[in-house]
Amino acid sequence: MPDVGKLRLDKWLWAARFFKTRSLAKSAIEGGKVHCGGERCKASKEIRVGDQLQIRQGFDQRSVEVLQLSDQRRGAPEAQLLYRESEESIAAREAAAAQRKAQGAGGQISDGRPSKKQRRQIFRFRDERNTPSAD
Repeated sequence: MPDVGKLRLDKWLWAARFFKTRSLAKSAIEGGKVHCGGERCKASKEIRVGDQLQIRQGFDQRSVEVLQLSDQRRGAPEAQLLYRESEESIAAREAAAAQRKAQGAGGQISDGRPSKKQRRQIFRFRDERNTPSAD
């Protein structure tokens, strides 16, 4: 793995497989989703080994330490050697995922379009609401 002294943040995030493209990494950085040392930074910020990064991806918040620098995108096992996620970050992510799973367990996921039976029920419900009552 090529090791360089300093590297652009967006390029490292792409090489470490946090984002699929450098432009997505750059957009995330500009959108305030990536913090270096607790502060917002630019995509062109040069990071070094030992820097602490906070990365938000969707619902997940990761806190990682840069262990190695690489400007080449390689396989996932090699990319995981570039950083170390803190134990607190892993625990918080797993707890948040479990909570989201527990909250979503009772909800019914729609299959898209309603079936013929469901359409009839919708029409019947709508017609009952629109007809004036005989009170």
